[in-house]
Amino acid sequence: MILLNSVLVATDFGETSRAALDYGRNLARAFGGRLQLLHVVDAVVPMSAAEFFPRGTSDLETELIEHANKGLEALLTDVDRERLHAVPAVRVSGSVAATIVEYAKQAHVDVIVVGTHGRGAIGHFFLGSVAEQVARTAPCPVLVVRPNEHEFIVPDPVGVSARI
Repeated sequence: MILLNSVLVATDFGETSRAALDYGRNLARAFGGRLQLLHVVDAVVPMSAAEFFPRGTSDLETELIEHANKGLEALLTDVDRERLHAVPAVRVSGSVAATIVEYAKQAHVDVIVVGTHGRGAIGHFFLGSVAEQVARTAPCPVLVVRPNEHEFIVPDPVGVSARI
């Protein structure tokens, strides 16, 4: 029997991340699990950032963290908080994929749900894929949601019972 007590959705606030959140919500509901929502803020390199942000990179990083926290709170509904015991988290790191995997290990996550942008071969070669790196190194299964994925449809309990 598969138990999904903890579902982690990693988000970059993009369209595919919203689709991944829908999948994560529905998995958590279906299995009676807890929903965790994670955003990783890229660490700002002080040398290059100082040229563009005269106030200092620590101020910029603080603003990015605050913005990410507000973004996560906006994504979570009251139902997420009450029924799924949703937990938002923000981490700062230079390696998004490694941070997602480390968070999953520490939080004892049962499945990770991530969106992928579906770049072509050249874009993938130059930019890499966070979703692919997570899938290769994660301590648990990873559900990768592609752009224009099918909608998650929850079957009618009466119809399911009738077929069984």
